[in-house]
Amino acid sequence: MNQDPINTLVTLFKTSLAILVPVAVIAFMILPQAVRILREYERGVVFRLGKLLDAKGPGVVFLIPILDRMVRMDLRVVTIDVSKQEVMTKDNVPATVDAVVYFRVINPMDAVVKVENYFRATSLIAQTTLRSVLGQAQLDDLLSQRDSINQKLQEIIDRQTEPWGVKVTSVEIKDVALPDSMKRAMAKQAEAERERRAKVVNAQGEFEAAEKMVQAAGMIAREPIALQLRYLQTMREMASEHNTTTFLPLPIDLFSAFLKKS
Repeated sequence: MNQDPINTLVTLFKTSLAILVPVAVIAFMILPQAVRILREYERGVVFRLGKLLDAKGPGVVFLIPILDRMVRMDLRVVTIDVSKQEVMTKDNVPATVDAVVYFRVINPMDAVVKVENYFRATSLIAQTTLRSVLGQAQLDDLLSQRDSINQKLQEIIDRQTEPWGVKVTSVEIKDVALPDSMKRAMAKQAEAERERRAKVVNAQGEFEAAEKMVQAAGMIAREPIALQLRYLQTMREMASEHNTTTFLPLPIDLFSAFLKKS
């Protein structure tokens, strides 16, 4: 009689174990598919039987196994190095240009549904836009007004990627490589420009000096005593140098008679 309860407990335990083990295995297999954890910078675009539901996250996201499928999207800023592009500027100068593009996903649902691969699509758009915009710019503008060209590139690329839920935050031209012959020509041009400026500055200085001398001559003509004072100042300056030169000034009036005859 005492063995019957024990046999009953053992039988119940075996029966429960036979039920719980398959349930635990099934739960262990289904739980990873039903529960997802998304980081702060991630969103999950959920499809149910192929139909778009919503973008969920961050945190814990519950899915219906087999029926739901989730696509992870990263919302952080992404950097793309645009490979070197051979361009011909508006003034027919060949150049090799590369750039870097900064963008991020602001609408994860559009980035999944409206474009197959938003990263590749944005990269190709950046390459074609770079060649198109730089082909319409002068070489001098490309070298000296790079900020305005970067702004123009950013606006054009951002306008094209906006339907995909992608926001282009910045475009920067990294390097502009020119042929060696063009570099030598630009160096000669810069040297000639510097020489021109030097000659202009020298001529301007000569003109101003001559103008001041004419004004000084007019003042001396009105006040002859000013010339004598200038003589005395010159003697003082020479005497302060402690040299052995003897300087004997002669009044200019002594030569006035000879000047009148001549």
